[in-house]
Amino acid sequence: MFPAVAEIPSYMALPFVLMLLSIAVFPLWKPHWWEPNGHKLIVSAALGIPTLIYLIAAGLTDQAIHAVVFDYIPFIVLLGSLFTISGGILLTGDLEATPRINTIFLGVGAVLANLIGTTGAAMLLLRPLIRTNSERRHVAHTIIFFIFLVANIGGCLTPLGDPPLFLGYLRGVPFEWTLRLWSEWLFAVVSLLAIYCAWDMRKYRQEPQASLAEDRSRVVPLALHGKVNLIWLSGVVLCVAFLNANYIPAIRANHLLGFAREAAMLALAGLSLASTPKGLRKENRFSFGPIVEVACLFIGIFVTMVPSLMLLETHGRALGLTRPWQFFWCAGGLSSFLDNAPTYVTFFTAAIGLNVDQAAALAGQAAPRGFLWVKENLIDQKILAAISLGAVFMGANTYIGNGPNFMVKAVAEESGIKMPSFFGYMAYSCLILLPLFGLITALFIL
Repeated sequence: MFPAVAEIPSYMALPFVLMLLSIAVFPLWKPHWWEPNGHKLIVSAALGIPTLIYLIAAGLTDQAIHAVVFDYIPFIVLLGSLFTISGGILLTGDLEATPRINTIFLGVGAVLANLIGTTGAAMLLLRPLIRTNSERRHVAHTIIFFIFLVANIGGCLTPLGDPPLFLGYLRGVPFEWTLRLWSEWLFAVVSLLAIYCAWDMRKYRQEPQASLAEDRSRVVPLALHGKVNLIWLSGVVLCVAFLNANYIPAIRANHLLGFAREAAMLALAGLSLASTPKGLRKENRFSFGPIVEVACLFIGIFVTMVPSLMLLETHGRALGLTRPWQFFWCAGGLSSFLDNAPTYVTFFTAAIGLNVDQAAALAGQAAPRGFLWVKENLIDQKILAAISLGAVFMGANTYIGNGPNFMVKAVAEESGIKMPSFFGYMAYSCLILLPLFGLITALFIL
């Protein structure tokens, strides 16, 4: 018999906190030590193995198995499949680097992020954008807005877009539910595109005429290579949307059958590797390093967060968070400095903890208006929207808020673009994003 959640000591949340702090602190404190993925795996093991031992000793083996088998594996398979397939798509060319062209690049990326994920869209479009702006001197602001829009805010409309939303999907949020965030997404994307366009027009006027003339003389039309991978990407979308218990009821009775989705996605990734010329991936500078890094870190995160999530499920009310705007800013604030995926899960679980009694009283009945059944749990849809928006949007506040942010920065610097420091980047986000999030709070969340 499993012990009550209330019996779990609060200090068992410490490994999870240390895991998140490691992700935030080590890249700044010991960047060279942190670079090898083996060192990240050491940190995950050092914190995850004691947590596993505790869970097994406390009779919570099922919870530990669920975290690894039914949460971590689907999560990493989705990210790995999207990463592998998008790595076989190469966009070449060099357009004229006008404010209009750059704005279109960012707008397309914000839409594409919902189909191939923020990481896939960022890696697909970043190098063509850099090539397009290679003759210009003022480029850093373009990369910053690229991080805002393509690597973060753009991906809030589907569970494919950003890892936090996929974790919500794994916990029972319907695949199409995030589409209801379209008005907040549209407001944020259009606002940022308008700000960027005005900003870039000003910077464009500051460019030397010789640079602009050189830019116009080197125009090469865009060309898309590896188009067969668009078929495999479409297959991943269909797998996530339809290979689940909502469309295949037998999955509810047979968990192993549920892994048909993961098996299909891995098969699609394999087809991508087999059907894409190796030279194309080489030209795209594709490697498995980034996804291995994610795998090494998130195995530690998924294991260490089990005690914290169980505590939050029971004691969510004790946090004092009851209003959507509180969840938006608290989930977003932590997502700015910690990884936004586990932050989402933390507040998602806290929100469920607010309605435990109501869910028990209404078991088997239709959800009250404004609420949503997520498996056997009841959650306020306004709060769920606030958590989703906070985790996805505010991951853009710092370089460490979301995985693609540092990847974009590294590629830009490798290409000779001088990017702002950690706090220099935050100056941009505080100036641009925080007022925008305040408007979103007033218009959509209060």
